[in-house]
Amino acid sequence: MFALTIALAAVAAYPTQAEPLFNGKDLAGWHMDVPELDKNSKGTKPFVVRDGFLVSLGTPGGHLITDKSYHDYKLTVEYRFSATPGNCGVLVHASKLRRLYDMFPQSLEVQMQSGDAGDFWCIGEDITVPDMEARRGPKSNWGVDGDKARRIKNLTDGSEKPVGEWNTMVVECRKDKVEVHVNGDLVNRGQLCTASKGHIAIQAEGCEVEFRKVDLIRLD
Repeated sequence: MFALTIALAAVAAYPTQAEPLFNGKDLAGWHMDVPELDKNSKGTKPFVVRDGFLVSLGTPGGHLITDKSYHDYKLTVEYRFSATPGNCGVLVHASKLRRLYDMFPQSLEVQMQSGDAGDFWCIGEDITVPDMEARRGPKSNWGVDGDKARRIKNLTDGSEKPVGEWNTMVVECRKDKVEVHVNGDLVNRGQLCTASKGHIAIQAEGCEVEFRKVDLIRLD
């Protein structure tokens, strides 16, 4: 009976245990997909560890992808645009590489671009949110490939901090639902996502971004 009590207590505590996906030292647990390096394996790698931060240099374009696949989790990312505002993103449920434009893996992107943090971008996967037409445009244009209406605008702007200050983005994925908070504000929420598991990826998309935390909590 005592052993059972201990086991149940461990299960109850499990969801609160954060798993650091970035160890502050190197890129263990991650791999890169950078199309430009196909031609020149000795070219610049756009993801490095510098002063204890994971840094997306922005160029050449590509993705840093977890070796493991995940489902039902809360992801906490602390990031900042250290010098200039720009573009980046965290991709959840990533699967097939280079699905879009021979660059982006099939996934749901949670936008980090300055001024638009929390937008959803559909990359071969889709999701449903309230007020879809107001936030995505006419239904006839919706799609998950090419020039279709893949962007779903966030619920609020103004949640981000100025350049140089740290932002906290929390992405909760539970079954077919995805919810995003930025600095404590609910900025997006959707359901009926066409994927519920996959890898997690960070973009290199034109601008330097520093990350000091990438933590994951598994959810029951």
